[in-house]
Amino acid sequence: MPSATDSSPAEARLPRRPSLVRRLTRLSVTVMGATLMLTALALAAWVYHSLREAQLKSAEQSAQLLAENLAPALAFHDREATRDALVAFSRREGLQALVVREPAGDTFAHWPDAAGSAPWSDAPRRVGWQGLRLVVPVQLQGERIGSLAWTESFDALNDTLLRLAAGALFVVGLSLVGASLLLRWTQRRALAPLIALSRLAERVASSQDYSLRAPVREQDEVGRLAERFNGMLRRIQVWHEDMNQQLDQERQSGQAMQQLAHRDTLTGLPNRLAFELTLERLFVDLHHAGQVPTQRLALLFIDLDNFKTVNDRLGHGAGDTVLVEVSRRMSGVLRASDTLFRLGGDEFALLVSDVAEPEAVEQLASRLIAAVREPLLIQGEVQPVGATVGLAFVPDDATDPQSLLHAADAAMYAAKHAGKNTYRRATRSLPVDP
Repeated sequence: MPSATDSSPAEARLPRRPSLVRRLTRLSVTVMGATLMLTALALAAWVYHSLREAQLKSAEQSAQLLAENLAPALAFHDREATRDALVAFSRREGLQALVVREPAGDTFAHWPDAAGSAPWSDAPRRVGWQGLRLVVPVQLQGERIGSLAWTESFDALNDTLLRLAAGALFVVGLSLVGASLLLRWTQRRALAPLIALSRLAERVASSQDYSLRAPVREQDEVGRLAERFNGMLRRIQVWHEDMNQQLDQERQSGQAMQQLAHRDTLTGLPNRLAFELTLERLFVDLHHAGQVPTQRLALLFIDLDNFKTVNDRLGHGAGDTVLVEVSRRMSGVLRASDTLFRLGGDEFALLVSDVAEPEAVEQLASRLIAAVREPLLIQGEVQPVGATVGLAFVPDDATDPQSLLHAADAAMYAAKHAGKNTYRRATRSLPVDP
């Protein structure tokens, strides 16, 4: 019995479909990646907020310390001492500007030189994405004698955050790649029975081989599914074999019925029903969907002479013998492409397709008459049986089956009136009915 894991050319030609392992791996990695990214973003936001608050607190403490150191110099209007104090604090990382103003609003000292022209704001605290600005009062013995503006950037903090983010993205990406490979391996092992079952279903669908069975590795959910699948395949196999057997029997019966329906039981020739169907088909082929026929089709309507006399005098058995012998004789002078029909009684019809010249059909009619007129010995007596033939052509004499039959029948009766054992071609002057 073939195994579900065996490969076959039919399986190799199956279109590639999305893999369950790939979909599950992609979904798991997506969820894991989204979780890690959200976690990293939350952690980065917390770290950024913590570092910024620490820098802000440090800036406030440093600004307060500088304001206390500036109080004596500002009280004595000592610009040099004030500027030296500012320069001493300028070595702080991220510090951008220091400005000291008197109570009246005039700039007393500043660092660097460009800071003196910067716009002033009395807001004690302003924090933005790129930095902070503090305004701290300079007091001496509880009396405000000026203000200190402290401006500091967050460039170092932002650079640190960007490096952390880049490192986190790299670590997350590396983790996702490793997780993807590991997940695919583990899921492929875990889903191997389902994958084998899916491949078996594809093979059954493509090959229609219901004798295939799925392997049952373990008695878990997938194992029970494989057992149910095998049971279904067994039932389908039995049903399929029974159905094929019934179809074969019906096909054979149908062929036998068709033979009975289209064959004359006495002579074995095609009967009237087969003649009508063949004539319709030949007209369809000749007309090519409504076009004028480009080839001739000939119909020879044959009626036996003196058959009724033999049948009445010697009985139906003798008549049947005459019909069988006459059928054999006429069939012996035909081509393989010509078809002889027994229409009933002593009437026959011959269809000749691909007629190049009408004279060739006339010669065929003469041969038929000669073959029938050969001495026929029935019950020890020679019977004077002959044949009269009427010829009609498409498209010369008719353009449809009914008119062709009428034309051939009229030509046959014209031959009867001419003395029997002869033939006549249909003409426009011949009457349609006898």
